[in-house]
Amino acid sequence: MGITPYDNQSSISLIHRYRSFNGYLGQKHAFFPAGASFFPAGANRNGVITNHAGNPSDYEVYRATEIRARYFAARRLEINAIVPYVSNTEKYNGNTSTLAGLGDINIYAGYHLLRKLDRKVINQRLIVGLGIKLPTGKYNAENFEGIKYNTLSQTGTGSTDGFVYFNYMAGYKKAGVSLSGTYKVNGENADRVSIANSTTGYLNLFYNVGITNTVKMVPSAQLAYEYSGGEKYRGVRTGEHVMNNLMSGVGVDVFVKNITFNLAVQTKAWAAADDHPQPSGRVVIGVTYNFNQLYYLLN
Repeated sequence: MGITPYDNQSSISLIHRYRSFNGYLGQKHAFFPAGASFFPAGANRNGVITNHAGNPSDYEVYRATEIRARYFAARRLEINAIVPYVSNTEKYNGNTSTLAGLGDINIYAGYHLLRKLDRKVINQRLIVGLGIKLPTGKYNAENFEGIKYNTLSQTGTGSTDGFVYFNYMAGYKKAGVSLSGTYKVNGENADRVSIANSTTGYLNLFYNVGITNTVKMVPSAQLAYEYSGGEKYRGVRTGEHVMNNLMSGVGVDVFVKNITFNLAVQTKAWAAADDHPQPSGRVVIGVTYNFNQLYYLLN
């Protein structure tokens, strides 16, 4: 939702996200744990569910391949949708399980509250919006023993959630900054299980490198912070899967005419101590096609 030179252009994207947790506190962290694939893996529910016992080979890997669509209904109003295919793998004490399938669909709208573009000194854009996450993914998958997998391993949450967000971008000559934040209010599923409300923030410092008239490259330095109190049962926090960490990394966006290629790589900069595998890495790759939109549904 951040860096793009295609202002007010509808688009469709294919995005793949990879996120890994590996190594307990004090242990080494592997960006790509042994046996974990970068791309989606097929479902495998034959693993025995065990407790965390400090095994250094334990890991959790979360993958999502998403179709994202953005439509500008008006010059300042955009409508967005994300449809994910999710593949989550966990390995504990030598037992590996994978859940795969349709995830929770997101629909959200953003309003361009501030649009001061094509200025001689500083260009600015501020988008504010809100959205909803629908319970389209499965939330109650069980293994071969009939034991239900934990909430975060499921392809869906079973709850309807709402969120608000903003994205502010400012540019001076070829340099710029993009700052985004989201606050998400999470509901309960039919089992009275939920995730505590969450906060995320992203900071990108970028520089526009013009290669030719039709090709631009925008490298960036990135920070990402996320916080959530973890899983809840009947409104009470269980202490499981608390998220409180800071990721840092680099990215590059390449624009070729109407097509955008994206790559971002982040590793753990800091994480609060807990008894789960620590966050080790995140990779995002994607391609976007931007339409030459000349007209809007709403004037």
